[in-house]
Amino acid sequence: MSNRRLALFASTALAAATLSQPATAATPAEVVTTYADIAEAAYGDSLTAAIGLQGAVEALIAAPSEQSLAAARAAWIAARPSYQQTEVYRFGNAIVDDWEGRVNAWPLDEGLIDYVDPAYGQSEENALSALNVIATPHFTLSGAAVDASTITPELIAGTLQEAGGIEANVASGYHAIEFLLWGQDLNGTGPGAGSRPFSDFVQGDGCTGGNCDRRAAYLQAATTLLVADLTEMAGNWAEGGAARAPLEADPAAALAAMLTGMGSLSYGELAGQRMRLGLMLNDPEEEHDCFSDNTHNSQYYDGLGIQNVYLGHYIRADGSTVSGPSLSDLVAQADPAVDTRLKAELDASVAALAALKVAAEAGMAYDQMLAPGNAEGEALIMGGVEALVTQTASIQRAMLVLGLTAASFEGSESLDNPAAVFQ
Repeated sequence: MSNRRLALFASTALAAATLSQPATAATPAEVVTTYADIAEAAYGDSLTAAIGLQGAVEALIAAPSEQSLAAARAAWIAARPSYQQTEVYRFGNAIVDDWEGRVNAWPLDEGLIDYVDPAYGQSEENALSALNVIATPHFTLSGAAVDASTITPELIAGTLQEAGGIEANVASGYHAIEFLLWGQDLNGTGPGAGSRPFSDFVQGDGCTGGNCDRRAAYLQAATTLLVADLTEMAGNWAEGGAARAPLEADPAAALAAMLTGMGSLSYGELAGQRMRLGLMLNDPEEEHDCFSDNTHNSQYYDGLGIQNVYLGHYIRADGSTVSGPSLSDLVAQADPAVDTRLKAELDASVAALAALKVAAEAGMAYDQMLAPGNAEGEALIMGGVEALVTQTASIQRAMLVLGLTAASFEGSESLDNPAAVFQ
Protein backbone atom coordinates (compact mmCIF):
# COMPACT_ATOMS: atom_id res chain seq x y z
CA MET A 1 0.00 0.00 0.00
CA SER A 2 1.42 3.40 -0.95
CA ASN A 3 1.88 5.82 1.93
CA ARG A 4 1.69 8.63 -0.59
CA ARG A 5 -1.78 7.52 -1.72
CA LEU A 6 -2.95 7.06 1.86
CA ALA A 7 -1.82 10.59 2.65
CA LEU A 8 -3.72 11.90 -0.36
CA PHE A 9 -7.04 10.48 0.81
CA ALA A 10 -6.49 11.52 4.42
CA SER A 11 -5.18 15.00 3.64
CA THR A 12 -8.55 16.74 3.75
CA ALA A 13 -9.25 15.58 7.27
CA LEU A 14 -5.72 16.16 8.50
CA ALA A 15 -5.69 19.70 7.14
CA ALA A 16 -9.01 20.43 8.80
CA ALA A 17 -7.71 19.09 12.09
CA THR A 18 -4.94 21.69 12.17
CA LEU A 19 -7.22 24.71 11.85
CA SER A 20 -6.22 27.33 14.41
CA GLN A 21 -8.43 28.16 17.34
CA PRO A 22 -10.37 31.43 17.07
CA ALA A 23 -9.05 34.48 18.93
CA THR A 24 -12.32 34.84 20.84
CA ALA A 25 -14.20 32.15 22.73
CA ALA A 26 -16.86 30.27 20.77
CA THR A 27 -20.44 30.22 22.02
CA PRO A 28 -22.89 27.30 21.77
CA ALA A 29 -25.16 29.37 19.52
CA GLU A 30 -22.31 30.04 17.08
CA VAL A 31 -21.35 26.37 17.05
CA VAL A 32 -24.92 25.34 16.27
CA THR A 33 -25.01 27.81 13.37
CA THR A 34 -21.85 26.26 11.92
CA TYR A 35 -23.38 22.79 12.28
CA ALA A 36 -26.54 23.86 10.45
CA ASP A 37 -24.56 25.69 7.77
CA ILE A 38 -22.53 22.54 7.07
CA ALA A 39 -25.72 20.48 6.84
CA GLU A 40 -27.28 22.96 4.42
CA ALA A 41 -24.15 22.87 2.26
CA ALA A 42 -23.72 19.08 2.33
CA TYR A 43 -27.36 18.36 1.54
CA GLY A 44 -27.17 21.03 -1.16
CA ASP A 45 -24.14 19.28 -2.66
CA SER A 46 -25.98 15.97 -2.43
CA LEU A 47 -28.91 17.48 -4.33
CA THR A 48 -26.66 18.90 -7.03
CA ALA A 49 -24.97 15.52 -7.49
CA ALA A 50 -28.36 13.76 -7.63
CA ILE A 51 -29.48 16.13 -10.35
CA GLY A 52 -26.33 15.18 -12.25
CA LEU A 53 -27.20 11.51 -11.74
CA GLN A 54 -30.71 12.21 -13.02
CA GLY A 55 -29.26 13.67 -16.21
CA ALA A 56 -27.00 10.67 -16.72
CA VAL A 57 -29.94 8.29 -16.20
CA GLU A 58 -32.00 10.19 -18.76
CA ALA A 59 -29.11 9.89 -21.23
CA LEU A 60 -28.87 6.14 -20.58
CA ILE A 61 -32.59 5.66 -21.15
CA ALA A 62 -32.55 7.76 -24.31
CA ALA A 63 -29.59 5.92 -25.85
CA PRO A 64 -28.54 2.76 -23.99
CA SER A 65 -24.91 1.79 -24.61
CA GLU A 66 -21.84 0.64 -22.74
CA GLN A 67 -20.78 4.28 -22.58
CA SER A 68 -24.05 5.71 -21.29
CA LEU A 69 -24.36 2.96 -18.67
CA ALA A 70 -20.79 3.61 -17.52
CA ALA A 71 -21.54 7.33 -17.31
CA ALA A 72 -24.65 6.71 -15.20
CA ARG A 73 -22.69 4.45 -12.87
CA ALA A 74 -19.96 7.08 -12.55
CA ALA A 75 -22.61 9.70 -11.74
CA TRP A 76 -24.02 7.44 -9.02
CA ILE A 77 -20.58 7.00 -7.44
CA ALA A 78 -19.99 10.76 -7.68
CA ALA A 79 -23.28 11.35 -5.85
CA ARG A 80 -22.21 9.39 -2.78
CA PRO A 81 -19.42 11.40 -1.06
CA SER A 82 -21.49 14.49 -0.21
CA TYR A 83 -24.44 12.44 0.97
CA GLN A 84 -22.34 10.10 3.15
CA GLN A 85 -20.90 13.12 4.93
CA THR A 86 -24.46 13.98 6.05
CA GLU A 87 -25.08 10.66 7.81
CA VAL A 88 -23.67 12.07 11.04
CA TYR A 89 -26.83 14.23 11.19
CA ARG A 90 -29.08 11.21 11.51
CA PHE A 91 -29.13 9.93 15.05
CA GLY A 92 -29.35 13.23 16.90
CA ASN A 93 -32.02 14.72 14.64
CA ALA A 94 -35.33 12.89 14.38
CA ILE A 95 -36.31 14.84 11.26
CA VAL A 96 -33.30 13.34 9.48
CA ASP A 97 -33.56 9.84 10.92
CA ASP A 98 -37.26 9.56 10.06
CA TRP A 99 -36.47 10.60 6.47
CA GLU A 100 -33.21 8.72 5.91
CA GLY A 101 -34.82 5.39 5.06
CA ARG A 102 -36.31 6.92 1.93
CA VAL A 103 -32.87 7.65 0.46
CA ASN A 104 -30.24 5.34 1.95
CA ALA A 105 -31.94 2.24 3.42
CA TRP A 106 -30.09 -1.08 3.07
CA PRO A 107 -29.80 -4.01 2.79
CA LEU A 108 -32.65 -4.61 0.38
CA ASP A 109 -34.48 -7.59 -1.05
CA GLU A 110 -33.73 -6.64 -4.64
CA GLY A 111 -36.11 -9.27 -5.98
CA LEU A 112 -38.92 -6.89 -5.04
CA ILE A 113 -37.78 -4.61 -7.85
CA ASP A 114 -36.41 -6.68 -10.74
CA TYR A 115 -35.25 -10.09 -11.89
CA VAL A 116 -32.64 -11.88 -9.80
CA ASP A 117 -30.57 -15.00 -10.11
CA PRO A 118 -32.65 -18.20 -9.55
CA ALA A 119 -30.48 -19.01 -6.53
CA TYR A 120 -31.84 -15.90 -4.83
CA GLY A 121 -35.02 -17.77 -3.93
CA GLN A 122 -38.00 -16.62 -1.90
CA SER A 123 -37.52 -15.25 1.60
CA GLU A 124 -39.60 -17.00 4.25
CA GLU A 125 -39.90 -13.72 6.14
CA ASN A 126 -40.84 -11.58 3.12
CA ALA A 127 -43.53 -12.71 0.72
CA LEU A 128 -42.63 -9.83 -1.63
CA SER A 129 -38.91 -10.59 -1.79
CA ALA A 130 -39.25 -12.03 -5.31
CA LEU A 131 -42.21 -9.95 -6.54
CA ASN A 132 -40.26 -8.36 -9.42
CA VAL A 133 -42.60 -5.41 -9.86
CA ILE A 134 -40.88 -4.52 -13.13
CA ALA A 135 -42.29 -7.75 -14.58
CA THR A 136 -45.54 -7.60 -12.56
CA PRO A 137 -47.88 -4.73 -13.44
CA HIS A 138 -50.67 -6.05 -11.20
CA PHE A 139 -50.34 -7.73 -7.79
CA THR A 140 -52.01 -7.99 -4.42
CA LEU A 141 -50.64 -6.33 -1.29
CA SER A 142 -52.23 -6.93 2.11
CA GLY A 143 -55.36 -8.20 0.39
CA ALA A 144 -55.72 -5.16 -1.88
CA ALA A 145 -55.19 -5.15 -5.63
CA VAL A 146 -52.35 -2.88 -6.77
CA ASP A 147 -52.22 -1.40 -10.26
CA ALA A 148 -48.51 -0.96 -11.04
CA SER A 149 -49.00 -0.73 -14.78
CA THR A 150 -47.43 2.74 -14.69
CA ILE A 151 -44.32 3.06 -12.56
CA THR A 152 -44.22 6.47 -10.91
CA PRO A 153 -42.43 8.10 -7.97
CA GLU A 154 -45.75 7.93 -6.12
CA LEU A 155 -46.03 4.16 -6.65
CA ILE A 156 -42.48 3.64 -5.37
CA ALA A 157 -42.80 5.92 -2.34
CA GLY A 158 -46.40 5.23 -1.39
CA THR A 159 -46.86 1.53 -2.16
CA LEU A 160 -43.57 -0.28 -2.64
CA GLN A 161 -41.26 1.34 -0.09
CA GLU A 162 -41.34 -0.89 3.02
CA ALA A 163 -44.35 -2.69 1.55
CA GLY A 164 -46.11 -4.85 4.09
CA GLY A 165 -44.23 -3.06 6.86
CA ILE A 166 -41.04 -4.96 6.03
CA GLU A 167 -37.85 -2.89 6.14
CA ALA A 168 -36.08 -5.08 3.57
CA ASN A 169 -38.61 -3.94 0.95
CA VAL A 170 -36.43 -1.00 -0.06
CA ALA A 171 -37.87 0.41 -3.25
CA SER A 172 -36.42 3.93 -3.30
CA GLY A 173 -33.15 5.76 -2.77
CA TYR A 174 -29.53 5.32 -3.70
CA HIS A 175 -29.43 1.54 -3.31
CA ALA A 176 -32.50 0.82 -5.42
CA ILE A 177 -30.90 2.95 -8.15
CA GLU A 178 -27.56 1.21 -7.58
CA PHE A 179 -29.19 -2.20 -8.11
CA LEU A 180 -30.82 -1.06 -11.33
CA LEU A 181 -27.51 0.27 -12.67
CA TRP A 182 -25.28 -2.65 -11.64
CA GLY A 183 -27.58 -5.61 -11.03
CA GLN A 184 -26.73 -8.25 -8.48
CA ASP A 185 -23.11 -8.86 -7.52
CA LEU A 186 -22.95 -12.64 -7.83
CA ASN A 187 -19.21 -12.87 -7.14
CA GLY A 188 -19.47 -13.52 -3.42
CA THR A 189 -16.15 -12.61 -1.84
CA GLY A 190 -14.40 -12.93 -5.21
CA PRO A 191 -13.44 -10.02 -7.45
CA GLY A 192 -16.06 -8.16 -9.46
CA ALA A 193 -19.17 -6.03 -8.93
CA GLY A 194 -22.61 -6.34 -10.52
CA SER A 195 -22.58 -6.62 -14.30
CA ARG A 196 -26.01 -5.66 -15.60
CA PRO A 197 -25.78 -5.20 -19.39
CA PHE A 198 -26.79 -1.91 -21.01
CA SER A 199 -29.18 -3.96 -23.13
CA ASP A 200 -31.46 -4.28 -20.08
CA PHE A 201 -32.53 -0.74 -20.99
CA VAL A 202 -32.84 -1.16 -24.77
CA GLN A 203 -36.37 -0.51 -25.99
CA GLY A 204 -37.69 -3.05 -28.52
CA ASP A 205 -35.37 -5.45 -30.32
CA GLY A 206 -32.24 -6.18 -28.34
CA CYS A 207 -33.85 -5.89 -24.92
CA THR A 208 -32.43 -8.33 -22.39
CA GLY A 209 -33.93 -9.28 -19.06
CA GLY A 210 -37.43 -8.52 -20.31
CA ASN A 211 -39.59 -5.47 -19.62
CA CYS A 212 -36.91 -2.97 -20.59
CA ASP A 213 -39.49 -0.19 -20.89
CA ARG A 214 -40.65 -0.75 -17.31
CA ARG A 215 -37.06 -1.06 -16.03
CA ALA A 216 -36.25 2.30 -17.60
CA ALA A 217 -39.42 3.77 -16.12
CA TYR A 218 -38.52 2.48 -12.65
CA LEU A 219 -34.98 3.85 -12.86
CA GLN A 220 -36.25 7.22 -14.02
CA ALA A 221 -38.94 7.38 -11.34
CA ALA A 222 -36.54 6.34 -8.55
CA THR A 223 -34.05 9.01 -9.60
CA THR A 224 -36.76 11.66 -9.76
CA LEU A 225 -37.85 10.65 -6.27
CA LEU A 226 -34.28 10.88 -4.94
CA VAL A 227 -33.99 14.44 -6.25
CA ALA A 228 -37.32 15.35 -4.63
CA ASP A 229 -36.32 13.83 -1.28
CA LEU A 230 -32.98 15.65 -1.24
CA THR A 231 -34.68 18.90 -2.22
CA GLU A 232 -36.88 18.51 0.86
CA MET A 233 -33.98 17.88 3.23
CA ALA A 234 -31.80 20.66 1.83
CA GLY A 235 -34.73 23.01 2.46
CA ASN A 236 -35.07 21.75 6.01
CA TRP A 237 -31.57 23.08 6.78
CA ALA A 238 -32.00 26.47 5.13
CA GLU A 239 -32.57 29.56 7.26
CA GLY A 240 -35.78 29.02 9.24
CA GLY A 241 -36.04 25.42 8.02
CA ALA A 242 -37.70 22.64 9.99
CA ALA A 243 -34.36 21.01 10.95
CA ARG A 244 -32.38 24.19 11.65
CA ALA A 245 -34.85 26.33 13.57
CA PRO A 246 -35.39 24.05 16.62
CA LEU A 247 -31.64 23.60 17.08
CA GLU A 248 -30.94 27.32 16.97
CA ALA A 249 -33.73 27.85 19.50
CA ASP A 250 -32.11 25.46 22.03
CA PRO A 251 -28.30 25.42 21.62
CA ALA A 252 -27.68 23.10 24.60
CA ALA A 253 -29.99 20.44 23.16
CA ALA A 254 -28.38 20.99 19.78
CA LEU A 255 -24.89 20.31 21.16
CA ALA A 256 -26.18 17.04 22.62
CA ALA A 257 -27.71 16.16 19.24
CA MET A 258 -24.42 16.86 17.46
CA LEU A 259 -22.39 14.62 19.75
CA THR A 260 -25.08 11.92 19.79
CA GLY A 261 -24.96 11.80 16.00
CA MET A 262 -21.18 11.51 16.07
CA GLY A 263 -21.18 8.74 18.70
CA SER A 264 -24.00 6.68 17.22
CA LEU A 265 -22.58 6.72 13.71
CA SER A 266 -19.09 5.95 15.05
CA TYR A 267 -20.13 3.04 17.22
CA GLY A 268 -23.29 1.10 16.49
CA GLU A 269 -23.87 2.04 12.86
CA LEU A 270 -20.46 2.23 11.20
CA ALA A 271 -18.14 0.20 13.44
CA GLY A 272 -20.83 -2.34 14.30
CA GLN A 273 -23.56 -2.77 11.71
CA ARG A 274 -21.61 -1.79 8.60
CA MET A 275 -18.17 -3.19 9.39
CA ARG A 276 -17.84 -5.66 12.27
CA LEU A 277 -21.01 -7.62 11.47
CA GLY A 278 -20.09 -8.37 7.87
CA LEU A 279 -16.62 -9.45 8.91
CA MET A 280 -17.97 -11.76 11.60
CA LEU A 281 -20.30 -13.39 9.09
CA ASN A 282 -17.86 -13.19 6.15
CA ASP A 283 -20.93 -12.03 4.26
CA PRO A 284 -20.73 -9.60 1.31
CA GLU A 285 -24.50 -9.11 1.57
CA GLU A 286 -23.70 -7.02 4.66
CA GLU A 287 -21.57 -4.50 2.78
CA HIS A 288 -23.18 -1.11 2.33
CA ASP A 289 -22.79 -0.49 -1.43
CA CYS A 290 -22.93 -4.17 -2.33
CA PHE A 291 -23.91 -3.96 -6.01
CA SER A 292 -21.26 -1.43 -7.08
CA ASP A 293 -18.39 -2.39 -4.74
CA ASN A 294 -18.27 1.25 -3.60
CA THR A 295 -18.42 0.43 0.13
CA HIS A 296 -14.91 1.71 0.82
CA ASN A 297 -15.97 5.19 -0.27
CA SER A 298 -19.18 5.18 1.73
CA GLN A 299 -17.34 4.24 4.90
CA TYR A 300 -14.55 6.75 4.38
CA TYR A 301 -16.95 9.65 3.85
CA ASP A 302 -19.04 8.58 6.84
CA GLY A 303 -15.91 8.87 8.95
CA LEU A 304 -15.01 12.20 7.41
CA GLY A 305 -18.51 13.49 8.15
CA ILE A 306 -18.05 12.70 11.85
CA GLN A 307 -14.84 14.71 11.87
CA ASN A 308 -16.47 17.57 9.96
CA VAL A 309 -19.02 18.07 12.71
CA TYR A 310 -16.45 18.14 15.48
CA LEU A 311 -14.08 20.52 13.68
CA GLY A 312 -16.82 22.71 12.18
CA HIS A 313 -15.27 22.41 8.74
CA TYR A 314 -16.67 20.99 5.48
CA ILE A 315 -15.09 21.05 2.02
CA ARG A 316 -17.83 21.40 -0.58
CA ALA A 317 -17.96 19.51 -3.84
CA ASP A 318 -16.73 22.64 -5.68
CA GLY A 319 -13.71 22.92 -3.39
CA SER A 320 -15.00 25.86 -1.34
CA THR A 321 -15.26 25.52 2.44
CA VAL A 322 -17.90 26.07 5.08
CA SER A 323 -16.42 26.56 8.53
CA GLY A 324 -16.92 28.38 11.79
CA PRO A 325 -16.91 28.01 15.58
CA SER A 326 -16.93 24.33 16.42
CA LEU A 327 -17.49 21.68 19.04
CA SER A 328 -13.72 21.40 19.18
CA ASP A 329 -13.51 25.05 20.21
CA LEU A 330 -16.02 24.54 23.02
CA VAL A 331 -14.36 21.37 24.30
CA ALA A 332 -10.90 22.99 24.17
CA GLN A 333 -12.23 25.86 26.27
CA ALA A 334 -13.58 23.40 28.85
CA ASP A 335 -10.80 20.78 28.83
CA PRO A 336 -7.94 21.09 26.32
CA ALA A 337 -6.73 17.54 26.97
CA VAL A 338 -10.07 16.01 25.97
CA ASP A 339 -10.13 18.09 22.80
CA THR A 340 -6.57 17.16 21.86
CA ARG A 341 -7.28 13.49 22.44
CA LEU A 342 -10.52 13.45 20.43
CA LYS A 343 -8.97 15.30 17.50
CA ALA A 344 -6.12 12.79 17.41
CA GLU A 345 -8.56 9.88 17.53
CA LEU A 346 -10.66 11.37 14.74
CA ASP A 347 -7.50 11.69 12.66
CA ALA A 348 -6.75 8.04 13.38
CA SER A 349 -10.21 6.79 12.37
CA VAL A 350 -10.23 8.78 9.13
CA ALA A 351 -6.75 7.45 8.34
CA ALA A 352 -7.88 3.87 9.03
CA LEU A 353 -10.87 4.30 6.72
CA ALA A 354 -8.60 5.90 4.13
CA ALA A 355 -6.43 2.76 4.26
CA LEU A 356 -9.50 0.71 3.33
CA LYS A 357 -10.13 3.07 0.43
CA VAL A 358 -6.55 2.82 -0.81
CA ALA A 359 -6.60 -0.98 -0.65
CA ALA A 360 -9.93 -1.20 -2.50
CA GLU A 361 -8.80 1.14 -5.24
CA ALA A 362 -5.60 -0.90 -5.59
CA GLY A 363 -7.69 -3.98 -6.39
CA MET A 364 -8.94 -5.59 -3.17
CA ALA A 365 -12.62 -4.67 -3.03
CA TYR A 366 -14.39 -4.51 0.31
CA ASP A 367 -16.29 -7.76 -0.29
CA GLN A 368 -12.96 -9.49 -0.91
CA MET A 369 -11.73 -8.13 2.44
CA LEU A 370 -14.63 -10.00 4.06
CA ALA A 371 -13.48 -13.38 2.72
CA PRO A 372 -12.60 -16.08 5.27
CA GLY A 373 -8.85 -16.29 5.64
CA ASN A 374 -8.10 -12.86 4.19
CA ALA A 375 -5.85 -11.70 7.01
CA GLU A 376 -4.96 -8.42 5.32
CA GLY A 377 -8.61 -7.58 4.69
CA GLU A 378 -9.57 -8.46 8.25
CA ALA A 379 -6.78 -6.26 9.61
CA LEU A 380 -7.91 -3.32 7.47
CA ILE A 381 -11.54 -3.63 8.54
CA MET A 382 -10.70 -4.16 12.20
CA GLY A 383 -8.34 -1.19 12.09
CA GLY A 384 -11.33 0.95 11.18
CA VAL A 385 -13.60 -0.71 13.74
CA GLU A 386 -11.14 -0.28 16.59
CA ALA A 387 -10.42 3.36 15.74
CA LEU A 388 -14.14 4.17 15.61
CA VAL A 389 -14.81 2.43 18.92
CA THR A 390 -11.90 4.26 20.54
CA GLN A 391 -13.10 7.68 19.46
CA THR A 392 -16.61 6.95 20.72
CA ALA A 393 -15.37 6.95 24.31
CA SER A 394 -13.84 10.38 23.78
CA ILE A 395 -17.09 11.65 22.28
CA GLN A 396 -18.69 10.66 25.59
CA ARG A 397 -15.96 12.55 27.45
CA ALA A 398 -16.63 15.62 25.32
CA MET A 399 -20.29 15.52 26.34
CA LEU A 400 -19.35 15.35 29.99
CA VAL A 401 -16.90 18.26 29.91
CA LEU A 402 -19.56 20.38 28.20
CA GLY A 403 -21.98 19.59 31.00
CA LEU A 404 -24.28 17.57 28.77
CA THR A 405 -26.03 14.38 29.81
CA ALA A 406 -24.05 11.47 28.43
CA ALA A 407 -25.95 9.97 25.53
CA SER A 408 -26.94 6.38 24.94
CA PHE A 409 -25.35 5.86 21.55
CA GLU A 410 -26.64 3.47 18.90
CA GLY A 411 -25.46 -0.05 19.70
CA SER A 412 -24.76 -3.19 17.70
CA GLU A 413 -24.83 -6.84 18.76
CA SER A 414 -21.63 -7.39 16.80
CA LEU A 415 -19.89 -5.12 19.32
CA ASP A 416 -22.03 -5.44 22.46
CA ASN A 417 -22.91 -9.14 22.37
CA PRO A 418 -21.04 -10.92 19.55
CA ALA A 419 -22.27 -14.38 20.57
CA ALA A 420 -25.85 -13.32 19.80
CA VAL A 421 -24.98 -12.76 16.15
CA PHE A 422 -24.64 -16.52 15.65
CA GLN A 423 -27.70 -17.57 17.66
